Amino acid sequence: MANNGKALNILAIRFSAIGDVAMTVPVVDSFLRQYPQHHLTFLSNPRFEPFFQGMPSNFTFLGADVKREYHGNAGLSRLIKELSAHDFDLVLDLHGVLRSERIGLGLVLRGVRVRKIHKHRIARKALTRRHMKRRKPLEPAFERYCNVFYAAGLPVNVDFTSIFHQAPQGVLALTGPKQGGRWVGVAPFAAHQGKVYPLHLMDRVVAGLQSDDSISRIFVFAYGKEKEQVAGWPEIYNKVEFTSGRFTFSQELELMYWLDVMLAMDSANMHLASLAGTRVVSVWGATHPVAGFLGYGQNESDCIQLDMTCRPCSIYGKKACLYGDCRCMTGISPAMILRKLEIRQK
Repeated sequence: MANNGKALNILAIRFSAIGDVAMTVPVVDSFLRQYPQHHLTFLSNPRFEPFFQGMPSNFTFLGADVKREYHGNAGLSRLIKELSAHDFDLVLDLHGVLRSERIGLGLVLRGVRVRKIHKHRIARKALTRRHMKRRKPLEPAFERYCNVFYAAGLPVNVDFTSIFHQAPQGVLALTGPKQGGRWVGVAPFAAHQGKVYPLHLMDRVVAGLQSDDSISRIFVFAYGKEKEQVAGWPEIYNKVEFTSGRFTFSQELELMYWLDVMLAMDSANMHLASLAGTRVVSVWGATHPVAGFLGYGQNESDCIQLDMTCRPCSIYGKKACLYGDCRCMTGISPAMILRKLEIRQK
């Protein structure tokens, strides 16, 4: 439905997960610049606000913690009431879960138009089933978001490079200036085990990076209990530095901008580095880029993976390995990863 040039007050919704919210940014940024007459409010988890820094003036970020402040039916009802006071003309549900659908329904009853994301669940099942797998590439996530805008009569031409419109200087006050040598990021973990490269092999990758004279610093992005598993790396490798406990979330995003390359799993950090406009070499096991979740602007040639008939076995990496040994990961040698990291520099 075309909007006939009317200035619209739009609500877009995406609460989680971190990588999925990150993938909305190129679409939202492009939309705001192509439609300056419209105003878009983005409703999400408050901690994701740094993703949207530098957005045009026709943008508002609205944080709502639906697991605490707006938890349960009473919380959602209160949130719907608060949202109704904004007089939105249109809701773009980029999440398609019970919470976002409940909000959409609440606003529909107040006369607001709603358009919702199509998740292609049947195609996902065909891609991940054990037998007669249909490995047909699915739409990239950002295209699925674009389709929601298109259904509302607002086609978007995605034209995005980085959330940073100029080189961020703030984090350099903590790291010191970048002088000589490459900076490499390593994000060795992911939300599910099927997406994590075995740590004994990753240790060999870090050893290879340590021995490379062209690399001056290795920033490891690991948190909490996961960080404890690699806590000994700085004692063994003097180029290794941890980011957690040292930088804020916003500062980590700035640091990613200054990296020459990020080594990551199919994980949130792959998407965050993509928002910073940094090249990512990604390692894939249970999941697969054909499912549409490769970081925005990244090249599939930078995806390290094995061609196996059982892959992908999962969209998100939650399923236990059919063989019990995650051979899709253990079969990737550290040398394969190191060769890919040496291909080109920023």
